Amino acid sequence: MSLLEAANIKKTYTTRFGGNKVEALRNVSFAVEKGEYVAVMGESGSGKTTLLNILAALDKPTGGRIRLDGQDLSELSEKEISQLRRDKLGFVFQDFNLLDTFTLEDNIYLPLVLAGEKHAEMKRRIIPLAVQLGIEPLLKKYPYEVSGGQKQRISLARALAIRPSVLILDDTTSAVDMETEKQIQQSLRELDFPCTKIVIAQRISTTKTADKIIVLQNGYIEEMGTHEELMEKKGYYYELVKLQTGVDEL
Repeated sequence: MSLLEAANIKKTYTTRFGGNKVEALRNVSFAVEKGEYVAVMGESGSGKTTLLNILAALDKPTGGRIRLDGQDLSELSEKEISQLRRDKLGFVFQDFNLLDTFTLEDNIYLPLVLAGEKHAEMKRRIIPLAVQLGIEPLLKKYPYEVSGGQKQRISLARALAIRPSVLILDDTTSAVDMETEKQIQQSLRELDFPCTKIVIAQRISTTKTADKIIVLQNGYIEEMGTHEELMEKKGYYYELVKLQTGVDEL
């Protein structure tokens, strides 16, 4: 059984004025295996963020089902969903969601405090992550004292601290420099616990190494495969790569 399954996911929004219906996702189906690195790619408005929010159990689909580790999320209560998010899902979003009145160290500790972990266990988890991500010298600083790239690594450390089964990243490397992206990618490869990674990606450097790339267009899956498979196909993904690299022929 796959770790994560999306079956015929639909999401329809009703606009505030006029009551028009907008289909953000249409019959989206795929499976993610344990330990896989999956990249979700597509142009603005293709449904990437909507899909991420549904996978993260932050939003519910209008139709279809999400199963995580054998559990149908539609059958869980709000309390059970909250528990699942706390125990199994790690999130890194573009806006960081760091608390300015907490040090960076305390921001990382927060989910572990909420989970009732002892201080010694928190230290045992955090220090290796901080060293791995190159943020150990920053831990006593506050969010307003560090750069966006450093905040991104703090957010990643906080998400990884709970040792999640699934880590979900919302385009977290497109706003950082290439060196920071490389450091983040390396850290994700060197985790000492099994973790499935799903990332909304814009840069080809992020999608190239993915086990699976899901390419969305207008709310449905246009293509799915590895970088090599999709490049050989010379379809929509190929055109996106050409557009990003500025090369007429690859």
